[in-house]
Amino acid sequence: MASTDKLSGYQKRLFVFLSVATFFEGYDFLALTQVLPNIRADLGLSQSQGGFMLSFINLGTVVAFLLVRRADKWGRRRLLTITIAGYTLCTFFSGFAPGTYSFAAFQFLARIFLIAEWATSMVLASEEFPASKRGMVMGLIQGFSSLGSIVCAGVVPIILKLQLPYGLTSWRAVYFVGIIPLVLLAAARRGLKESKRFEEAKQQGETGGSIFDIWSSPYRGRMLQLALIWGLTYACTQNAISFWKEFAVAERGFTDGDVGKAIPIAAVVGMPLVFLAGPLIDRVGRRVGAIIIWVAGGLGVLGAYGLEGFWPLTLGLCFGIVGASAVLPVLNAYTAELFPTKFRGDAFAWTNNLLGRIGYVLSPSAVGLLAEGWGWGSAVQVTVIPLMLALLLILVWMPETASKELEETSAI
Repeated sequence: MASTDKLSGYQKRLFVFLSVATFFEGYDFLALTQVLPNIRADLGLSQSQGGFMLSFINLGTVVAFLLVRRADKWGRRRLLTITIAGYTLCTFFSGFAPGTYSFAAFQFLARIFLIAEWATSMVLASEEFPASKRGMVMGLIQGFSSLGSIVCAGVVPIILKLQLPYGLTSWRAVYFVGIIPLVLLAAARRGLKESKRFEEAKQQGETGGSIFDIWSSPYRGRMLQLALIWGLTYACTQNAISFWKEFAVAERGFTDGDVGKAIPIAAVVGMPLVFLAGPLIDRVGRRVGAIIIWVAGGLGVLGAYGLEGFWPLTLGLCFGIVGASAVLPVLNAYTAELFPTKFRGDAFAWTNNLLGRIGYVLSPSAVGLLAEGWGWGSAVQVTVIPLMLALLLILVWMPETASKELEETSAI
């Protein structure tokens, strides 16, 4: 499929739609991080129990595998419609959850819809934008996740001071606030079109095969390589921000107010760097970009969980946020570019949502257990080791795909 550098009117509208949708991936990610200590206190959970609850909720990102792969059967547009509606309802009900199990269940379901929406957005973006701008567009869309984090970090400390009726604790309002723009997004999806590449594949009868078709294809080895890279990366980035408030309060004596200042500052400073990740990997290539991003993220985690004082810790947190967010445009690009249209949804499902999420799901429990003996700082710093191993595997296994059409990159 030939492409031009100039975006059409529809592509610009699509960019806005996908950016707003991805905004809530960042909001939801940081929302749970921000209110986790409050939830633990309200529900009477220990540190390890909080870690286990987080791991269970994150298990939804694995189960999302079953939904993500339907993008190759139902189409990108239909799946986006379903996931946006499902996430909106589950987020709303999370605010009314009466106890630990119900809250975990609603958030588990919310993660299924959220991650399926995110993966489908990336597939659609990779198929509908020019090759020369693919990395930039995917990076910018992912950057709106950081914007969602900033908004969340700014409003959560205010929301936590609210007095809610009917004896509801204030952390619940965080989820009520989050659904308002989602309702508007659900209405805006009416102008969304199906991917042209999917339509062409559908006409040729090359969509919606068996769940195991990719395993018997020439792309099996490539899928397993990317799954391992995703898993090792998640083992660090999933915990880089999730436990920072716990660490800052317990081991550095921060107050809720200190955390409420540090997180927005780190997010605001880091956001321009996150938005630059997409243009960076288009300009210098996926491999060189990966070196810069993975190293910066690793140093950020070491600093965020090892330095002393408000400003050094905030600076470390800034690079931790950048690393956790900026790795995604690189891995999203590779996962979209290295597979043909008939396997693109399955590729995201297997590499990211199922196999790759093993590190995402298990690592919070491991960190929670280690923290009880080592403290939060050392427990999270250890996760830099798998992050660096993931970078090594990218340099050994992954080809350069920048500025090449999907039909070319999937044939490498």
